[in-house]
Amino acid sequence: MAYAIEIDHLTKSYGKNRGVVDVSLKVKEGDIFGFLGPNGAGKSTTIRSMLGFLKFKEGSIRIMGMDSVRDHEKILANVGYMPSEAWFYGTMRVSDVIRYAADVRGLDCTAEAEKLCDRLRVDKNKKIRELSLGNRKKVSIVCAMQHRPKLFIFDEPTGGLDPLMQKNFFDLVYEYVREGATCLLSTHVLPEVNKYCRNAAIMREGRLTMLESPDIDDETFLRFYEEDL
Repeated sequence: MAYAIEIDHLTKSYGKNRGVVDVSLKVKEGDIFGFLGPNGAGKSTTIRSMLGFLKFKEGSIRIMGMDSVRDHEKILANVGYMPSEAWFYGTMRVSDVIRYAADVRGLDCTAEAEKLCDRLRVDKNKKIRELSLGNRKKVSIVCAMQHRPKLFIFDEPTGGLDPLMQKNFFDLVYEYVREGATCLLSTHVLPEVNKYCRNAAIMREGRLTMLESPDIDDETFLRFYEEDL
């Protein structure tokens, strides 16, 4: 069985502040994996460690068979990452931001970007500072998807999106996954995981527990938050 993500006993600390402790996780190729947890649980720390943005103390991470430290640049070339906060220069036009994201990769993503902007109803002529939170999120989604990566990593992607745009976003995820991609969806929204994900895990206070099924009820979900893992 091939895995897109393999995390083995990852530990990352911030001095006295909590990071993540002994996290082990495998995500199969072709999976849509839900990464659940409240804000501050350690989801973003785990993701940033996966992508080589953070140095970690213990453990190892392999992404698409590559070492997260040694093969950092190769991994980033094959990953579409959307951070939880979409930061862009406010004076840039949306079209320029999207084109810049493609140029950084040395790719012509014009056709795919056009398709994504149409599906997500992105106004490419507006300046970033004129956009609502939801519309900035949509720009970030386009930047993460337009190069058709093998692995998508989305950190709280649907915040600010209306229900129709949420559906359009997940329809796009399914289309790319059917064509061979893998998706890690970091969220604290339980219904998204129940509806769209095939497998899932929950982070709480820097520790992780795998779920036998992503289809869990609210009572069970709250129990994972309230009890020690």
